[in-house]
Amino acid sequence: MTLGPSAGRTSPQSRFRLWTKGLEALTGGVASALPAGRQLLAPAFGAGIHLRPRVRVALRPGSDLVQTAPVVAMEYFRMSPSSSWIYPTVILCLFGFFSMMRPSEPFLIPYLSGTSKNLTSTEITNEILPVWTYSYLVLLLPVFVLTDYVRYKPVIILQGISFIITWLLLLFGQGVKAMQVVEFFYGMVTATEVAYYAYIYSVVSPEHYQKVSSYCRSITLVSYTAASLLAQLLVSLANLSYFHLNVITMVSVSVAFIFSLFLPMPKKSMFFHAKPSKEIKESPSTDTILREACKNEAPGYEEKKLTVTSGNQDNGHLSSPKTVALKVFVQWFQDLKECYSSKHLFYWSLWWAFSTAGFNQTLNYVQILWDYKAPSQNSLIYNGAVEAIATFGGAVAAFAVGYVRVNWDLLGELALAIFSVVSAGSLFVMHYTVNIWVCYAGYLIFKSSYMLLITIAVFQIAVNLSVERYALVFGINTFIALVIQTIMTVIVVDQRGLNLPISIQFLVYGSYFAVIAGVFLMRSLYIIYSAKCQNKETQNPSTTQNPDDASPVEPSNNIIMVTKF
Repeated sequence: MTLGPSAGRTSPQSRFRLWTKGLEALTGGVASALPAGRQLLAPAFGAGIHLRPRVRVALRPGSDLVQTAPVVAMEYFRMSPSSSWIYPTVILCLFGFFSMMRPSEPFLIPYLSGTSKNLTSTEITNEILPVWTYSYLVLLLPVFVLTDYVRYKPVIILQGISFIITWLLLLFGQGVKAMQVVEFFYGMVTATEVAYYAYIYSVVSPEHYQKVSSYCRSITLVSYTAASLLAQLLVSLANLSYFHLNVITMVSVSVAFIFSLFLPMPKKSMFFHAKPSKEIKESPSTDTILREACKNEAPGYEEKKLTVTSGNQDNGHLSSPKTVALKVFVQWFQDLKECYSSKHLFYWSLWWAFSTAGFNQTLNYVQILWDYKAPSQNSLIYNGAVEAIATFGGAVAAFAVGYVRVNWDLLGELALAIFSVVSAGSLFVMHYTVNIWVCYAGYLIFKSSYMLLITIAVFQIAVNLSVERYALVFGINTFIALVIQTIMTVIVVDQRGLNLPISIQFLVYGSYFAVIAGVFLMRSLYIIYSAKCQNKETQNPSTTQNPDDASPVEPSNNIIMVTKF
C-alpha cells in the first residue's frame, strides 16, 4: 500500500479508513484492539488519535501515514509480546551498571583511616564493619519475603534510596556512630539485591530467562571491573582524592535510582502473586500437603485453585492475606524438604553456605590487611587494579569451566576439596607474607578460585530445579551463610568476642577453609571408592548364569556421566 500527497485530496472519512488499514497492516491488527477502539478514533481524526493512555499521534489534514509511522512502530514495539522483554531488560541492566559503578569501594579503608574521617584501624575493624554483617542477617529474610509480596520494583527503588543514603553519610558523616549507620544502610543495599536478580523472572517469558539473566549478571561484572580500574587510574595518574571518588560513586548510584523509577511494575511474582501456568509443575506430595493445609485453614477451598502460586485466582476471587501466607509458607517448607532430601544438592549447598561465609568475611576485611601490610599514608596502593584483575580473572575462570568436560557427580566434591585447599593456602600466604605484592597475589588466587567453584555449585544445584525452587534454595543458602559469618564475626572480630587483630584474623580464615577442604576431601574419596566398587560389580557376570549362555556385560554408562554446561 502506497500513500503519498494525493491522499490529502480525499475526504477525511476516506483518509481515516485508509490510515487505520495501514496502521493495522503495520501493527498486525493491534490498532483495532487498542483500548479506545475504532469508535474513539473516528471522531478524533483531524485533531489527534489516542492510541493508548498518554500516547497521542498528531494528524493534520493533508498529512500521510509515513509521518506517523515512527510513532506507530514505537507503540507496536512496546505492545508486541515478542519485544516486551527488551524494555525492562535494558532498564534493569542500566540500573545494574550504574549501581555497581562504585569506584570508591576499593579505597574505602584508606578513605576512612585518612584525614577526611580520621578513624583508627581498631575502630574500623571491631566497631564499624561488623555492623554490616549483623544488619544484613537481620534484614535478609524479611526483605526476601517482602520482595515477592510487593513484586520487586518497590524493593529495587528501596535499594536505590539506600545507596544514596549510604554515600551521603560517607561523604558528610563524621565519627564511629555515623559510620555504623552507613554500614546498616549498606546492609540494606545487599539485602535488597535479591530483587534485582528476581525481578526479571516476573516480566519476561521463560524462553528468555537464560539470556536475560546472563545480561543482568554480566553487566554488573563489567561495571564493577570498570569502576575498580577507573578508580586506580584516577588515584595513580590524576592524583584524585578518595573524597572525590565517593562523589563519583554518589552520582552513579543516583542515576541508578532514577532508572529504577522507569522499571515496569510486574503483574506477578514467583510466590504471592504468581498465576497458574503450564510452566509451573508440582510434585504430588506437594499438592497433597498444601491442599490439606489450605482446607484446614479455609473451608470450601476448591482443589482446582491449588497451584504453586498462591496469589489471585483466575475467577477474580482474592484470597485473604492470611490464607495466601499460609499456602506460600507451606509450599516453601515442602519444597525445601524435598530439595534438601537430595544428598547431592545438600552437600553442594553445604559447601556453598560455608564457603560464601568465609569469602564474604575475607572480602570485608581484606582492605584492612592491605593497609596493615602497606599503610596508604606511606606508600602507593593498587587496590583498584587488584580488584579489577581479580574480578576479571574470576569471570574468565567461571566462563572457562563451562567448556571443561568433567563428571561432576563423581569428581565434583573432589574439586571442592582441592580448590578449598587452594583458598586456604592463599589465605595463609596473605597472613605470613610481609610483601604487599605477594599479599595481592594471594587475594587474586583466592577470589578466582571461589568464583570458579561457585559457578559449578550454582549449576549443580540449579540443574534439576525450577526457577521458584532455585530462588528459594538460593535464599536459604545465603541466609545460612550469613548465620555462619555472623558467628565468625562475633567470635573473631567483635570486641565482645576474641577481638583478634587483623594480623591474626587471616590465620583463622585460612584454617577455616582448611577444615572445609578436609571434610570434602574425605567425602570425595568415599564417593570415588563407592563408585569404583559399584562399577566392578556391574562388570562381573552373575555367578548363577550358565557360562554357555552368558553374554558379555558392558560397563555401565550410568555410573560415569559427563556433564557440560
